[in-house]
Amino acid sequence: MTNTAAPLSWLILCITLTLSACGFHPRGAYQLPHELTQVYLEGGSPAMREQLRQQIAKSGGKLTESRSGSMMVIKLFDEQFQRRTLSLSARGKANEYELYYRVEYELATPQDAILLPRQPLEVRRDYYNDQQAILARDNEEATLRGEMTQQMVRTLLNQARSTLEKSEK
Repeated sequence: MTNTAAPLSWLILCITLTLSACGFHPRGAYQLPHELTQVYLEGGSPAMREQLRQQIAKSGGKLTESRSGSMMVIKLFDEQFQRRTLSLSARGKANEYELYYRVEYELATPQDAILLPRQPLEVRRDYYNDQQAILARDNEEATLRGEMTQQMVRTLLNQARSTLEKSEK
């Protein structure tokens, strides 16, 4: 048994070293610039705030409670979630919906110097409305809304990272 355990442990060690050397990170983890490790969020829904807190925490940062304890301020304006009907059945019931999530944001320093002026972000998703599965329909919409919020936060963090890289050049 000792003879087979040694090669297996070497194999596991080699795989671990290879994955760490290639830049592999767990899903959702970002390598945030130093300026994004202490972020203050101004505005935004509780769902957006929680998603941003989770994404920043996964990367070793934190969402601060005050502007003075932060390195960057993300200001959110006009956050909107809307649902509109895309198609109707012969009975006049909605067959397909489009979910639309829009927010305008601005990036600033704690001293209110604008790093990136106010810009819009939009995410859209379509989904089929099964008339026979009412509970599944509600769960699908809630799941899509959560995924849209995650995508919005990832895009926002990528924009912030890009803005910081441009300002360093």
